[in-house]
Amino acid sequence: MKKMNVDKYIWLLIISATAVIATALASEIFGGLVPCALCLQQRWPYYIAIPILIVCGLARGSAPASSAPLLALVGLIFLVGAGLAAYHAGVEYKWWAGPSGCGSGTSLADNTRALLQALQNEKVVRCDEAAFTLFGLSMAGYNFLASLALAALSGLGYLAARNNGN
Repeated sequence: MKKMNVDKYIWLLIISATAVIATALASEIFGGLVPCALCLQQRWPYYIAIPILIVCGLARGSAPASSAPLLALVGLIFLVGAGLAAYHAGVEYKWWAGPSGCGSGTSLADNTRALLQALQNEKVVRCDEAAFTLFGLSMAGYNFLASLALAALSGLGYLAARNNGN
């Protein structure tokens, strides 16, 4: 079996991570799913890892030795993402309690009338209710699987960069 070179790992990670975050954003924009606070937290590993991967890919020509530590860092970031997703999925499946203030947030009102109006118009998104499920898995569950896969792929890229640098 032919080994993949480091550049292919990096590009596969960039494309895959971008596809995951694009799916989350598309479900919000086009699907009408409103993310809760934990959903939004799960996006941060992607927002951090994708630029690092782009830098890693661009630096391959001038600083190929930087690939291994950057891919290791990205792997750790995706493991943190898997942890966030596992926590959120556990909250959704009622395995444990979520944060007490988990909702989409409300705007501050400067008087009682404005507060009542805001409460009538505000749709609070709960972290303990899955907005969407497919085959019994919530989006947090799928993000857990995707984050684990991306962490594993980062690990394989790290090993390839460390062992042969190609």
